[in-house]
Amino acid sequence: MILGVKELLKLVKEKNLVANLSERELKNPEGAGFDIRIGELYEISGKGFLGVEERETPRIRLLAKFNEEKPNKILLKPKTYYLMKTIEKLNLPENILALFTPRSTLYRSGVYIFGGQTAPGYKGELTTGIYNFRDDMFDLEIGSRVIHVMFFEVKGGTNLYRGQWQGGRVTTKRKEKQI
Repeated sequence: MILGVKELLKLVKEKNLVANLSERELKNPEGAGFDIRIGELYEISGKGFLGVEERETPRIRLLAKFNEEKPNKILLKPKTYYLMKTIEKLNLPENILALFTPRSTLYRSGVYIFGGQTAPGYKGELTTGIYNFRDDMFDLEIGSRVIHVMFFEVKGGTNLYRGQWQGGRVTTKRKEKQI
């Protein structure tokens, strides 16, 4: 069952379900979840590797970081893939799973954020990919609402997230053994 905004706001207040929510989301969220903002944008380069037991992600370079006092825009290059990290942090208890999708303004503009799921027990910012499918540059203001996250109740038990991305880590430092 998807959780509605009344229940979500209660969980934010009582359990810190989502930290760093904007005033808009705390006072008047839209739909059945929260809009989440882009906090950091990274350029990626080099090779990556995913094996049965080991992995290594490509190198990253921070291009932009949210600064409430000094808003900044960045131009997304055409046909280019980036990583992004959110301002908000999830604190998922054992009975809640989060699913996230891009806001429609982005895909209406030819820019897509890769949605996904976040397992019960995960704590930290969301990191995901953003790609400009266009042949033109796209202006993106760091701090804008880019993702809609919905929360679902998990029934029948679960195993908590125990992966190495806990805490909002964006990349590996070198080849590492997977948990």
